[in-house]
Amino acid sequence: MAAEGLGAVIGPAVVLMGAAVIAVPLFRRLGLGSVLGYFAAGTLVGPSVLRLFTDPEAILHFAELGVVMFLFIIGLELRPQKLWALRGQIFGLGLAQVSLAIVLLTLAGVVVFTFPPITAFIAGAGFVLSSTAVIMSTLQERGQIASHEGQKSVSILLFEDLLIVPLLAVVAFLSPVGQGDGGLADVALALAGLVALLVAGHWLLDPFFALLARARAREVLSAGALLVVLGAALLMEAVGLSMAMGAFLAGVLLSGSSYRHQIESDIEPFKGLLMGLFFLAVGMSLDLAIVAAEWPLLLAMLVVYVLVKAAAIYATARVFGAANLPALRRSAMFAQGGEFAFVLFTAALASQVINARENAIFSTVVILSMAITPLILIAADRLLRAPGAALDGVEEANGLRGQVLVIGFGRFGQIALQILLARRAQVSVIENNPDRIREAARFGFKVHYGDGTRLDILRASGAAEAQVVLICVDDRRTVSAIVELIQHEFPNAAVLARSYDRGHSMELIRAGVDFEIRETVESALMMGAEGLRRLGWDEAAVTEALNDIRRRDAQRLTEQVQGDIMAGQDKMLTAPVPEPLAPAQLLQKADNEKNDSWP
Repeated sequence: MAAEGLGAVIGPAVVLMGAAVIAVPLFRRLGLGSVLGYFAAGTLVGPSVLRLFTDPEAILHFAELGVVMFLFIIGLELRPQKLWALRGQIFGLGLAQVSLAIVLLTLAGVVVFTFPPITAFIAGAGFVLSSTAVIMSTLQERGQIASHEGQKSVSILLFEDLLIVPLLAVVAFLSPVGQGDGGLADVALALAGLVALLVAGHWLLDPFFALLARARAREVLSAGALLVVLGAALLMEAVGLSMAMGAFLAGVLLSGSSYRHQIESDIEPFKGLLMGLFFLAVGMSLDLAIVAAEWPLLLAMLVVYVLVKAAAIYATARVFGAANLPALRRSAMFAQGGEFAFVLFTAALASQVINARENAIFSTVVILSMAITPLILIAADRLLRAPGAALDGVEEANGLRGQVLVIGFGRFGQIALQILLARRAQVSVIENNPDRIREAARFGFKVHYGDGTRLDILRASGAAEAQVVLICVDDRRTVSAIVELIQHEFPNAAVLARSYDRGHSMELIRAGVDFEIRETVESALMMGAEGLRRLGWDEAAVTEALNDIRRRDAQRLTEQVQGDIMAGQDKMLTAPVPEPLAPAQLLQKADNEKNDSWP
């Protein structure tokens, strides 16, 4: 009986993973992106096609944990001071964009589709809530979350998450079944929940993780991280806010903690798996019977709502000072509806504000808009390029060949390239900054324009024939994305990567790069060595100290990556960036090795 029960759980999991591992690589190879691959796989195994799953809503509710953990990790990267600095964008840009979009979408519902005003408002308000999962996945894949435009996108999404509370209160007020008195109480409850979470996070989280770290068991810290994420998410859901908002705030509160890097590495695997499951569940929720029966209305609503929302986003962006191209790109990214629309439509159905047919139609339009977003973004990437003048005097990568492909020609790449050219290695170099390319040409370097995160550019740059690929980009996420792409598509090339810090080095080593080096480690060692020389140590002692530090650093890094000994794990639990050698050990070593060269 136990085996049969276990089989009932494992069977569906095998089907979902099988669909994902077939569809996602196929769609990525076709250049359509992983999100659309998940959508397609979910539609295939869902109730509309193969009927391997008949209750996608149950999976969708569980898979929303992927969005929750995604927002938690994003929160870990935003310290409270930085989030406070974004308040103008959250409540300025976010409020303006959402307000204009709701007004225009409501008018479109009334004028174009002759919906009653209340029904049109519900449809428009639901569609204005963009998909956090789709947008954040796109920003992460492109390494743009930390960019200026990425921060604006995060700010808008945060405001839309906050908006769900007043929208649900409005739904309750509009209900004909006498639920309108609870709106103010719901808002007060939500505010109380926010205050409680902020208070607990400020005073309790760091002592909580310090207590867990004393147990010296990594799995306990992982369990504690999951407890914080899920607990914050449940608290926010209980007070009427979104679970994603609770997880995001928990991440922000932990962003300054000394355990941040360890927590992030523990949560990351769960986040990626559940995000994929979320997109699969959304694909399953697409009812092809409704599409077949109502396709004229669905197609018209999809086109009108996407265009109207995009127009509102573009207008708001221009008013707030965005240039033409960034405004158009933001419009393309935010033009879809999102997962929180399902919450609003379900509440409106339960309150009898809309009927079952309207709920099905509105939800299907949102799902279709999420599904076509990857296609819209692909089209936008190709059409919304910088004006040709920006590439004057710059050659795009095409038909390049060489023993070595260098990606990135900043300070790091320029130095690495010189030693290759000194021995006349055949080198191709690509860079995505036209100004930097023109500057390089002034000094005799031939650098081509190209984005290393794009497979077509890598092929045009000669990655298939290169023996060695040097990744010298200065953005951590971009480096990781390029590493993944090269290892998957060009496994014969040796991959040498620049890492941001020790945690990034560990990530790259686990990914299987042939060589990685932290961008500041050697220069820092050289400065420390010069300090010893100025103190009077002879060159042999300085060289011995350098070699000793390098050896200890490499040994500890290997231990941390493999997790073979508890000592290495303890260091990971108690410090975000472990030192190669503790200060006390350095002092003791110096005392033991004093000789005549000591001044």
